[in-house]
Amino acid sequence: MSATTSLVQSVDWATIAPPTLTALVALGVLVADLFVPAARKQVLGWVSVAGLAAALVLLLPLRAGDRATFCLTPAAQTDSAAQTAACSYTADHFTLVVQLLVLGGALLTALLSLPATREKLPAGEYWFLLLSSAAGAALLPASRDLATLVVALEVASLPAFALVGLKRGDRRSSEAALKFFLSSVTATAVTLLGVSFVYAATGTLHLTEIAARLDEVPRQLQTLAEAGVALTLVGFAFKLAAVPFHFWVPDTYTGAPLPVAAYLSVVGKAVGFTGLILVTVVAFPPYADVWGPALAVLAALTMTAGNVAALRQDPARPGSAVRLLAWSSVAQAGYLLVPIGAAAYSSDEQVGATVAYALMYAVVNLGAFAVVALVARTHPGKRIADHAGLYAASPAAALALAFFLLNLAGLPPGIIGLFAKVTVFSSAVDAGLGWLAVVMGVNVVIGLAYYLRWTALLFRTPQDAIATEPRRAPAPVTLAIVLTAAAGAVLSGYPQFALRFATTALF
Repeated sequence: MSATTSLVQSVDWATIAPPTLTALVALGVLVADLFVPAARKQVLGWVSVAGLAAALVLLLPLRAGDRATFCLTPAAQTDSAAQTAACSYTADHFTLVVQLLVLGGALLTALLSLPATREKLPAGEYWFLLLSSAAGAALLPASRDLATLVVALEVASLPAFALVGLKRGDRRSSEAALKFFLSSVTATAVTLLGVSFVYAATGTLHLTEIAARLDEVPRQLQTLAEAGVALTLVGFAFKLAAVPFHFWVPDTYTGAPLPVAAYLSVVGKAVGFTGLILVTVVAFPPYADVWGPALAVLAALTMTAGNVAALRQDPARPGSAVRLLAWSSVAQAGYLLVPIGAAAYSSDEQVGATVAYALMYAVVNLGAFAVVALVARTHPGKRIADHAGLYAASPAAALALAFFLLNLAGLPPGIIGLFAKVTVFSSAVDAGLGWLAVVMGVNVVIGLAYYLRWTALLFRTPQDAIATEPRRAPAPVTLAIVLTAAAGAVLSGYPQFALRFATTALF
């Protein structure tokens, strides 16, 4: 080792500022909860909202997308050509877009949560868990080694288990948390086994070095490497709720507090598709013949199972509104998988369609949950039928929900939803996956049935006087609806901006 070589890694604090600030605010809220009087616990919520907003602002200095930290020193690397690439934390454009999605989703979830923490949920614990999970989710897209990736996945997941079961005395909430926990722990164990296989075959955990060494794996270790690749994908497929790892979704969403269900539907999806993109496109491109067909089949199964189950929901069943959104999120996960699978057959730029679709989905799905939360204040059964005649009671809320549902269906005036679906469809066609494009087309038609059925219900003539009573919306919920509707409208007015922004924000 030369005298000038240092094994001490420098830390670029500005690069890691967004997830770090989120984690520090989480700790501050937990400590402050010990001293803040019960009557003023709502202050903790506004501090959390301010912390998430500040974390979003800290993304601005990184917008060039050329920052990295926690990099291997020259003495620690075996391949001199990889010296500039083997970093554990990279703030490239892909990282920034996903962090924007995650922290923005957490901020909107926090706004939806303010009334709930004032009325039902323990404030200190709730805000600490939400911010901790958001910090892990923000760390994950920047992770460029398997160890950091798994740690970020678990930091995002473990607080989510507690959030789901935070409704004290609610049996369904406890059952949902237990089901979520047991299935997630199993998926994590399988993922760790896969990571250990990959490490045994390649001798490294850094994603770029894994990609370089997988081509040189000895023949006797190739089966081990292939098994490691397949098993590593399981954990992220679980987070994305891909079939057959989706069975936890409907019960978990129904049993969880409504803001937590909204959070899982967006940020949980972001964690899943981000991890899949990183391990497939960055770490495992030599084994594209293994993960490419697998993800294409998973995409077809996931969108079909989700849409068929959503179509079968009974509008009069308690919790049917949340269950339909849960199954809809499974179907949307199938669409998110299409470009990732297509990347195995064509260029890596295909995954930009996944990011574009995720941006659209995050905005409109959080908006839909916000309106459901508003209606649930007067109709706690959370049934689809409770939305009948919503236009007569709250015209703005009804129009907003109709706009969100039409975006999810891919119909005008939800132009961004239409553009996002066309982009995903084009990625399958360009990759030569015609059969997958046909399956997607059929599923889009199935989705139209239940989205339009719910939309039509909003404008039906009310059957009773109760349905026409104005619904008083808490200011934070109103703000969440306004922000999501405005974002959806802007993206629909300028869809080229959203698609260009997402598809150029990769590696």
